[in-house]
Amino acid sequence: MLTLYFCPGTSSMAPHIALHEIGAPFETRAISLRQKTNRTPEYLALNPEGKVPTLMIDGRPLTEVAAILFYLARRYPDANLLPRDDIEAEAQVVSWMSFIAATVHPARRQGLEHARGVYSVVDKRLGARTWAVGDRFSIADIHLFRLFWRFSTSLNPEPGEFPNLVAHFDRVMARPAVKKTIEVESAVGYEL
Repeated sequence: MLTLYFCPGTSSMAPHIALHEIGAPFETRAISLRQKTNRTPEYLALNPEGKVPTLMIDGRPLTEVAAILFYLARRYPDANLLPRDDIEAEAQVVSWMSFIAATVHPARRQGLEHARGVYSVVDKRLGARTWAVGDRFSIADIHLFRLFWRFSTSLNPEPGEFPNLVAHFDRVMARPAVKKTIEVESAVGYEL
C-alpha cells in the first residue's frame, strides 16, 4: 500500500501528480507546515527531517521528491514516466532531476532576480521541445512543472519572459493527473 504525506502546493505536489499519473491506489495524509504537524513525534518517526513529501511503501518511508518520483516511475513502468530501453534518455531525465533539485528549487529563496536568471537558463535548456526529454512526458516534467507553478504564482514573471516554460506549463496543466491533484490539494487548502 502507498501512502503519501503531503502539504498542498509544496514539493510534495510532484509525487502527488505522479501517483495520479500511474493510476495505482494510494492514500494521502495532509501535513500542515503552519500547524507544525510535520514536527510531531509520529511524523518525525517516519521522516526525521520533518519535511514533505514522505511516501510510505508498505509501511517503509521513502523521502525526497526525486527519489519518490524515480521509485514510482520504475515501479510502474507502464505509466511511461521514465524512458525504457534508452539509457541516454534515462540519463537525461536524471540530469534534469539533478538540475531541478540543486539549482532550480533553491533559486526562489535567493531573490526574484536570481530566480529569473535561473528560469531563463531553464527556458533555454527546455527550448522548443514538447517535454524536457524530447517527445516523452517524464518525471522531469512533473518536477519542473511543480517548481514553475510555484514560481509563476508567487513571483509573477513578465508575460513572454519564459515562452518555452509557459508552453510546457500549459501542456502539463492540461493533463488529467495534474487537474486531479490541484483539485484535491485545493480542497485541503494551500498554506503558501
